[in-house]
Amino acid sequence: MTAPKKLFIKTYGCQMNVYDSERMAESLGGQGYIATDRAAEADMILLNTCHIREKAAEKVYSELGRLRPLKEANPGLKIGVAGCVAQAEGAEIMARQPLVDLVVGPQSYHRLPELEAKAQRGEKALDTDFPEEDKFDHLTARPKARRGPTAFLTVQEGCDKFCAFCVVPYTRGAEVSRPADRVMGEARDLVERGVREITLLGQNVNAYHGHDRGLSGLIRDLAGIDGLERIRFTTSHPNDMDDDLIAAHGDCDKLMPYLHLPVQSGSDKILKAMNRKHTAESYIRLIERFRVVRPDLLLSGDFIVGFPGETEADFQATLDLVEAVGYGQAYSFKYSARPGTPAAERAEVDAGEADARLQRLQALLTRQQKATQDGMVGREVTVLFEKPGRMAGQMVGKSEYLHAVHVTSDTVVRGDLAKVRIVESERNSLGGEVIGAVS
Repeated sequence: MTAPKKLFIKTYGCQMNVYDSERMAESLGGQGYIATDRAAEADMILLNTCHIREKAAEKVYSELGRLRPLKEANPGLKIGVAGCVAQAEGAEIMARQPLVDLVVGPQSYHRLPELEAKAQRGEKALDTDFPEEDKFDHLTARPKARRGPTAFLTVQEGCDKFCAFCVVPYTRGAEVSRPADRVMGEARDLVERGVREITLLGQNVNAYHGHDRGLSGLIRDLAGIDGLERIRFTTSHPNDMDDDLIAAHGDCDKLMPYLHLPVQSGSDKILKAMNRKHTAESYIRLIERFRVVRPDLLLSGDFIVGFPGETEADFQATLDLVEAVGYGQAYSFKYSARPGTPAAERAEVDAGEADARLQRLQALLTRQQKATQDGMVGREVTVLFEKPGRMAGQMVGKSEYLHAVHVTSDTVVRGDLAKVRIVESERNSLGGEVIGAVS
């Protein structure tokens, strides 16, 4: 009997890449591969890359350099690069790093079995097309093994917004939505295998149009699945919010009170330069509408500091917006140019000034996050437990607000939902005690 081949995947970036890595592993499972968490024992290594963060391509080349000794020790090892850097760099990756056997873009990974077979024949395999066929139609069915209590489910890909700083429209292509019946089928399959919480993914997930009532219609249908207890979605764009999606946060019990809604800047001048097509005022009014229907909503956002042309007054407008909104969680970054994007041609803000602004913004956001967590002490939340903690008898899970919560209990196991009273606030988590019946 032939021993199974071992596959190691290193995933960079967003939740969509996590989902993609799962599907790539499933696709190669039909070729006799099983997963390993040790690169040194792998027969194939895939780097599933992200092009959003600073120096993304350089980090990939650096990682490939670190893999060279493994290739030298095992000439039969196949190394592949997938994801958005693969899409952007294409054949350049193979030219710079001859040890790479295959390169596949994010819209073509359903073709991995063919590319793997080509690599096994000693040929270089490259596919960065935007194929006409839907990759999800050609992926093998998910294996029926039990799953953890949470799962990602991609429902929308690509972006038509063309923000001046972003490469996603070029690496992921135009906005495409998966048909609702196929999403529902995959969701039911996940629930049958133990999943109790699903996070719907998309570059602009609220631009989803695979259901006749959009994302809100899909969420309401998903809420009817027995055994599915929680629904989340990310990432959203302010310009794609509709009335029914806002209403769903108030009347759909399974939709969690957490919203990630990037704004990027509080300056209308900078928002226009970014091609965001919304204003700071329209964003604030949108948040107010959400909070009317769901007063306890925890808000998360994204911010870019030091965008070309940003003045101190523009940055102060961002601080003012943060103060006005109040974030329970947020992600903030210093602007870095992406080749091929409109903003890459513009003069950058002084690096030292951009660093100083980022530190000021992060200090404010950290204070807000701490205040939000401290405000949870004494409250009762529902926690979906996902894994054991670091200490004996400890279990860790997520509250409906996406806070990490740990308890010491001999009554809860992975996959349980329990009522928990929060008793302490720590730097990145909350401590609690189980008070309700475990389901």
